[in-house]
Amino acid sequence: MALEHSQTMDDRGGLNFAPASAVAAGLVAAARDGDRAAFGRLYDRFAPMVHGVLLSRVPRSDVDDLVQDVFLQAMRRLGSLRSAEAFGPWLAAIARNRARDHWRRGEDTVELPGELPGSPHPEGEAMTVLAAIRRLPEAYRETLVLRLVEGLSGPEIAERAGLTPGSVRVNLHRGMRMLREALGRSERP
Repeated sequence: MALEHSQTMDDRGGLNFAPASAVAAGLVAAARDGDRAAFGRLYDRFAPMVHGVLLSRVPRSDVDDLVQDVFLQAMRRLGSLRSAEAFGPWLAAIARNRARDHWRRGEDTVELPGELPGSPHPEGEAMTVLAAIRRLPEAYRETLVLRLVEGLSGPEIAERAGLTPGSVRVNLHRGMRMLREALGRSERP
């Protein structure tokens, strides 16, 4: 298993390699102390994960606004985070709750059907796949969107969403099998 590491400069200009969770924890500590640039780096690092969590649950047209909502809420509540190392899972929980609130409030959005008259749109197949992913069980939806749409690796998904690498592998494997079945495609040889 490859661990994700981040490069930082030490006091003498040399490179340090620190586990990604330690780097995120340092950014959280700096952001708690009012460093807006540190929170911006947290946004850059975790926005794809938040986007994927939301995209697996709400209409695509609402995702970008909800990503902003999630980070605003996180910034306001950063002081309530018990462990800086748990920032990724905590942020994922905020995103999941925001998606639930979105549906609970009945916010007005209408998703267009996948099949519209006219010439095929280049995103048509992607939207068909996304619709099929959204019909899968929740455990598979999130990991598939984070992998296929956001381009995160298995270890990145595990670290940022607070899952074990083994559960991510299992969810991706089972989710891909179910997705192929939903799309009527056979397994690869």
